[in-house]
Amino acid sequence: MTTEILKKIKHLDHFINGEFRSSASGEVFKTMNPATGDVLATVSLGTAKEIDEAVKSAKHAFEHGPWPKMSLKERCAILKRIGDIILERKAEIALAETLDTGKPITESLEGDIPRSAMNFHFFADYAQTLETECFTGSPTEKHFAVREPLGVAGLITPWNLPLYLATWKIAPALVMGNTCVLKPAEWTPYTATLLGGIANDAGLPPGVLNIVHGFGANGAGEALTRHPDVSCISFTGETTTGKAIMASASSTLKKLSFELGGKGANIIFEDADLEEAIPTAVRAGFRNQGQICLAGSRLYVQEGIFDKVIEQLTKQVKAIRVGDPQDPQTQMGAIISKEQLEKVEKYVKLGEQEGKVLAGGERLKEFAQGNWLAPTLIAGIDNSSKLCQEEIFGPVLTVVPFASEEEVIAYTNSTTYGLSASLWSKDAARCERVAKQIKTGIVWVNCWFVRDLRTPFGGQKASGIGREGGRWSLEFFSEAKTITYKYKE
Repeated sequence: MTTEILKKIKHLDHFINGEFRSSASGEVFKTMNPATGDVLATVSLGTAKEIDEAVKSAKHAFEHGPWPKMSLKERCAILKRIGDIILERKAEIALAETLDTGKPITESLEGDIPRSAMNFHFFADYAQTLETECFTGSPTEKHFAVREPLGVAGLITPWNLPLYLATWKIAPALVMGNTCVLKPAEWTPYTATLLGGIANDAGLPPGVLNIVHGFGANGAGEALTRHPDVSCISFTGETTTGKAIMASASSTLKKLSFELGGKGANIIFEDADLEEAIPTAVRAGFRNQGQICLAGSRLYVQEGIFDKVIEQLTKQVKAIRVGDPQDPQTQMGAIISKEQLEKVEKYVKLGEQEGKVLAGGERLKEFAQGNWLAPTLIAGIDNSSKLCQEEIFGPVLTVVPFASEEEVIAYTNSTTYGLSASLWSKDAARCERVAKQIKTGIVWVNCWFVRDLRTPFGGQKASGIGREGGRWSLEFFSEAKTITYKYKE
């Protein structure tokens, strides 16, 4: 399968107005396999020119094409077909995702790609359950609250869950009748390109979905945020980039939705079910090489069980099977890039200075050509350490003891981030008390990464602005309007 995909796609183009096209300049960049360091394909380098072409295509499709005028049922049928095709081609798309990201093939096959299809299926079904509110001010008045599409939606997505997060934005934007321009992360352009062809196969009208490859600052990403004909920007990524996008988009007063960085706390109280809490803590720390905004990257353990948890935790971290991402037995793959690997290593060195590395911490010599770091466990540090305060976004888990509820709540809320947290206890009253005091958008109780797509997803503080999921996504990708009727008595 690897050879088949590589032979079929050695170059990736933009997808504009239903066609694949190269950049006017002819310039390209490379997308690499993080596991091997090999070049997967060359990619057309998009600039403001390609963004302008894509936006014009999307605007024309919105103002003159059939998409916004279709019934909701018709739009939903096409979205469901896109989801169906993704599932039909799951093996191929999953392999492309693994080649581009370095993540284990099982995560792509069983998680990312099925979820990408589910995003289309979910919003197609959910949108049809919404009702139009009607308020009667008097027997002769009726006030209807309706929602209309915005126009052209600008979407910017990250490299850690490429297709998963692209479809999480595309599906609700399209179902509400908008057209889109997607700027995927430059490190992971593969599956976004595949999605363009799938959209054509599903019967999506030309110009409704456009995809431009390129870089962010001073490139395609910045051009998209500044474009006057783009009505909104939905961005998932790093907090500093979010600030830059906010400044760039301010001149045109676009609607903004940001899902930004995280520094998830995982709290284990003395009465927790350790047989479930410890393995879940390992999974929360090292899934996708720790490159998830929802990662439980800082673990807090109550003092009475600290030594016991550390002993079991160390064994389980050392037992993580790191290897070829295409091997179904692999549990952890490669870090996305050399730059990201070097960034993570700086935090590991800090951990060696401030505390003790209990597991990992070194590059894997057997994979010298790729971006490999052994799963790393660090203890003996203070909660004020950069290791506990800054988003590392790699396979590094820190462990800090705590004495009381008050102390661990303060620890949890001490960072500038506020995306997610997990807590483990058999005391229901304690769980409720602590969950209410934690300043995050999501709190998991005795679980992690359990999602219902109808619920709001997003963060507080530096972790974001707005919410995605269910009606929150549909409200963002639409404009509310009141239509009032006055009747004669």
